[in-house]
Amino acid sequence: MEVIYYTFVAVGLYFASDWILDRIEISRGTRFKYRSIIFFVIILVLAFISFGFINYLSLPSE
Repeated sequence: MEVIYYTFVAVGLYFASDWILDRIEISRGTRFKYRSIIFFVIILVLAFISFGFINYLSLPSE
């Protein structure tokens, strides 16, 4: 069941990261030169946070 959670969260993170990057570029007024690297950093940070949270929630309670 965890695989399904991770998959849905990963898809959501992809779209959320793209949206965040678009908002940053719109407020800046121009596209970044290394857009893919910035996208990777955004999705990596969000993935560490959200996957850590999923892992925390899936631990068996003692």
